[in-house]
Amino acid sequence: MRRSTKSILFSAVFAATSVFIAACGGQGGGTEGGNVDPNETAATVNGKPIKMEEVERAIKQQAQGQESNLSPLELAAGRLQVLQSLIEQEVMYQKAEKEGTVPTDEEVTGEFNKRKTASGLSQEQFDAKMKEIGETEASARLTIKKGLAIQKLNDKITGKIEPPKENEIAQFYNNNPAAFKNKRGAQLGAIVVDPSDSGQGDTTRNDLEAQAKARELGMRVVQGADFATVAREASEESNTRMQGGDWRYFTEDEMKQAFGNEVTNAIMAQMQNGQILRSIIPFEGKYLIIKLQRKQETDEDRTLETPGVRQEITDYLINSRKQLLAASYQAIAMNEAKIENFLAKKVVNNPNELSGARPAVAANSNAGSSTNTNTGSNVSNTGNVNTGNAGATNHANAANAAVNTARPTPAVNKPASTPKPAAVPNTAATNSNK
Repeated sequence: MRRSTKSILFSAVFAATSVFIAACGGQGGGTEGGNVDPNETAATVNGKPIKMEEVERAIKQQAQGQESNLSPLELAAGRLQVLQSLIEQEVMYQKAEKEGTVPTDEEVTGEFNKRKTASGLSQEQFDAKMKEIGETEASARLTIKKGLAIQKLNDKITGKIEPPKENEIAQFYNNNPAAFKNKRGAQLGAIVVDPSDSGQGDTTRNDLEAQAKARELGMRVVQGADFATVAREASEESNTRMQGGDWRYFTEDEMKQAFGNEVTNAIMAQMQNGQILRSIIPFEGKYLIIKLQRKQETDEDRTLETPGVRQEITDYLINSRKQLLAASYQAIAMNEAKIENFLAKKVVNNPNELSGARPAVAANSNAGSSTNTNTGSNVSNTGNVNTGNAGATNHANAANAAVNTARPTPAVNKPASTPKPAAVPNTAATNSNK
């Protein structure tokens, strides 16, 4: 329960921040992968056009300069999925206009400036990166405006949710006994550095840059910088950045699986709450600076009288209901809207014109070595970018195009791999001021 109730439910504004920064720090460049008229109307929502220019900008930001490595078939699928997200965004934005939740120009300017500062780029670098990805200040401000408007709309809609009654809390507890068993382990914080430039606020684009940044951030927190502040400023993963480095609870067995015995023993036997592990830990292709937030020395069965349990259940039920309500509201809005998808009609009318063959890729191209093809619903992965999955598109998140499904989205995930950790030095940890 402790690992699942801290759900990130309506984080579109924050997701927009990460996408905005990632776009400004991405690789950019590359060809457009086909003759596309940017002024052509891709779709209309209640008569309001969505231009191909918007679709191509989103594709470019996702593919991070690797569009030229995609086949026409993959590009067409990617465009359709991006367009669907833009349609959903426009539907919800029009609802926001009707409900009076559109932000003021001052709010948009403040958010734009905040994100520009968070990118860590000089004005010259910022302008150059914006140009690379085909973004202008006007288009960026519009994305921010729509994202904030839809976020405010969600807040207005979900403000109707009332706290659960005591009998509901008790019933949830009784129906989920395993969720309240704490096994020996530790709640860990993490600052994440991702060498893959995956579009979550990354400023590093390769392994050497990532290692250098991880060492620099590790030194800062070891020397006394506030861990939560550094995480919010520099973590290259959205959840840990939004939550000030708060990550997840690992049982001792899970820790051994994820990090190995040496790191686990250092955390469980040598470190005290609040200390920083003085090694950069590789994990799932990323580098972590880890903080021990809380250690659970023994197995424990928590009851409804255990401090925090009732609040965990309350938060979980409220957030789950909010998510369901927001998803249902969007489903109705989509059903009511008059939508014409001209891009989809082109595919239906010309089903045999798209080639599935990819362009030839040079032997030393990184994109070619990390690209998987699936011409089904998830059409292509270029590096860590999935151009065929509307739910995962960065542009969709940036604009809060779609409310996530009614299923709660945990802020934490179990480890999926068992990398060999870096050696832990004799001095296992250092104190953190928070």
